[in-house]
Amino acid sequence: MTGQVLLYALVVPLVTAAGVLATHRWPNVREAVSLAGGTILFIILAFIAGNSDTIPELVIAEPVAGLALKFAIEPLGVAFALMASGLWVVTTIYSIGYMRGHHESHQTRFFAFFAIAIASATGVALAGNLFTLFVFYEALTLSTFPLVSHAGTALARRAGRTYLGILMGTSIGLFLVAIIVTWQVAGTLDFVPGGILEGRVSDLTAGILLALYVFGIGKAALMPFHRWLPAAMAAPTPVSALLHAVAVVKAGVFTILKISWFTFGFDMLQGLHVLEILQWIAAFTIVAASLVAMTRDNLKARLAYSTVSQLSYIVLAALLAGEAGFVAGGLHMVTHAFGKITLFFCAGAILIATMKTRVSELDGLGRSMPLTMTAFTIASLSIIGLPPLGGLWSKWLLFESALAAGQVLFLAVLAISTLLNIGYLLAIPLRAFLKPARQGEVATWHEAPVTCLAAMAITSLGCLALFFFPDAITMWLDRVFFMAEGR
Repeated sequence: MTGQVLLYALVVPLVTAAGVLATHRWPNVREAVSLAGGTILFIILAFIAGNSDTIPELVIAEPVAGLALKFAIEPLGVAFALMASGLWVVTTIYSIGYMRGHHESHQTRFFAFFAIAIASATGVALAGNLFTLFVFYEALTLSTFPLVSHAGTALARRAGRTYLGILMGTSIGLFLVAIIVTWQVAGTLDFVPGGILEGRVSDLTAGILLALYVFGIGKAALMPFHRWLPAAMAAPTPVSALLHAVAVVKAGVFTILKISWFTFGFDMLQGLHVLEILQWIAAFTIVAASLVAMTRDNLKARLAYSTVSQLSYIVLAALLAGEAGFVAGGLHMVTHAFGKITLFFCAGAILIATMKTRVSELDGLGRSMPLTMTAFTIASLSIIGLPPLGGLWSKWLLFESALAAGQVLFLAVLAISTLLNIGYLLAIPLRAFLKPARQGEVATWHEAPVTCLAAMAITSLGCLALFFFPDAITMWLDRVFFMAEGR
């Protein structure tokens, strides 16, 4: 089996972007091209997953001796790539209704940069070393910047500057420095099961490197480098879905998970004094962001701070430095993606249909938008971690991994955050279904366009399917450790 198939996975989204630009005069064709590109990419990645044992790594350039632009397959990366490509298709379906229904300008530019962003996320997922991952990590930031500032308003431009400033500042000032030091001390940047640093650096140096990586990967939105995420809510709702579920933040937590095992190794991490400090920073972010979410009346801002909190679940899982935490973090990456993208789809549908943006304005909405608010309820229950939805199992495994690591206090952190999840999420559908609408408003409310409803239905069903089939993901992620054992 040739490694050329890895190149196809990178090229298809770029060809899709070119096709979108070429068909800008024919919106129906343009959107069909986007849907076709996402579908083809998903099929390619499914093929890669099914043949992962026979596809060799691919080197497409070596700008410096021993430092190659290289792609390789491992289970966590394939899971991330499959998730991103599948949700690209669903987000495109949603975007057709949203962009037209909201009369957004520059729609061709939106679809083109969305495709480029997916190409960048795929590069992150399939990167065979830290050098390649960093190149595509930066490409992801640059390709999503025009989407964040898409509206062109003063607010959107300011959001874009915050977005670019924090993400580029952390990646160049911290992440890149950590990569250079790793290259110098280890002589390689390859991803090796069990890590490449053990026995090559002192505990002090390794601790500093770990802190540089954790804070330098700004897309994981660990406090205090989280402000870009709420600021980016000035973007159109499909962009919010891209940021929170499909690519950007998931690229951040994916990178932290990957570095924890493939660069450091759990044995080394467990011996670092700085590990406990970083764990508590992640725990603080979980609770603090949840508390902030409780105070936000703007719906998208509330969901944004929810994302900041949920991302730190995954960061904490990685920093627990064990197989259980790694698998729990990987599963939560997927369950949160389906739940959060559904919530943002619902927020966008509400905006299109009612022009409402605040939680306090949604009284009685469930009577006129029952499908939207039902989807919102399903996604909320999944993120809270209640049956019969997929978030139950990722939360369960997070609790188990904290217990396995002997970190009983983190059980309390996760429990408190879960209670806060209930407070800031379930309050929304409860008031929508149970409170009476303001006089005269119900008559003007209606469901969003059918493509928006179809996308919400697909992702809501995804939340449900993940309850019944979580083993498909956990067993796949377990293969990461079989690699280390040569099985």
